[in-house]
Amino acid sequence: MPTGTSTWGPRKILASVKCKYHRAKEWPCPATIGRIIKRNGMVKKRKRIKKSVKVFPLSHVQNPNDVWCTDFKGHFTVGDGKRCDPLTISDAHSRFLLGCKILQKTDTLITIQVFSNIFREYGMPNAIRTDNGSPFAARGIAGLSRLSVWWLKLGIHLERIEPGKPQQNGRHERIHRTLKQCTALPARSSLEAQQKAFDDFRKEYNFERPHEALDNKFPSELYEKSKRPFPEKLHEVEYPTNMDIHIVSEMGDIYYEVHRVFISGALAGEPIALEEMDDRHLRIHFCSTVIGILDSFTGKILQYKNPVPIENDIEFNEKARNGQNKV
Repeated sequence: MPTGTSTWGPRKILASVKCKYHRAKEWPCPATIGRIIKRNGMVKKRKRIKKSVKVFPLSHVQNPNDVWCTDFKGHFTVGDGKRCDPLTISDAHSRFLLGCKILQKTDTLITIQVFSNIFREYGMPNAIRTDNGSPFAARGIAGLSRLSVWWLKLGIHLERIEPGKPQQNGRHERIHRTLKQCTALPARSSLEAQQKAFDDFRKEYNFERPHEALDNKFPSELYEKSKRPFPEKLHEVEYPTNMDIHIVSEMGDIYYEVHRVFISGALAGEPIALEEMDDRHLRIHFCSTVIGILDSFTGKILQYKNPVPIENDIEFNEKARNGQNKV
């Protein structure tokens, strides 16, 4: 049996054994397995957790690579006193754990390096779901950070959960809970040993651990690599000829008529485009999204909380006019 079975329940153990010894004609029921492991002192009492909020359903996820979920598990200290910051990435449809990597720093450059390696191995998703913390998001227009700007330039849509609502990324949070139980209680003696524990867990989780939410299938049975290859060189951002293109300065601003308009420091050096909506308002485009609306009379911006795909912008325009989408 896999090394992490000490955290498995009777149903998961039964499903795993059935996969390996499928020719057997008779099987004990889960209750019998439960009594056996309890009788042998293999059951640990767990504090009952009251479920007060349903897990966000992610109803639009229908296929592998529709949405990937990512987060930092939360730092802890390993045996030699060093800080451990693991970055985890999973596929929302199959629960396939694409990566669990300890980072020296939780900054943009190192995070981009990790994602570049994952993209090279598995291809790219249609969207990535994160919380609103650094380096995934930042304060300012559409919550753009340098990392999320890079994702948009790769053609990846951004999905952010609401602040203080981790249940909206519930599938990924569940992976974190299992990861902690199997690899960090207790923590390993060093970062090297901890990374090996993460690597062993990822193999077990993807290929050997049945998941009740997947009808006791393994994530590897449902996941397939994306058909969107990772480009080693980013293409230049292009816009239709009817739009007014501006390069964001190193200070994060542009000049429009008499106004100096601050856009975002995360967009420094990037081209944005302004599109007329009416005599007063202009849409602010970046890549294939709209990030806000510029009031040409005052030079102020109605800021979107998140970048909005152009095809979904009609509804957001009405809300922005009513002040419902200000940051």
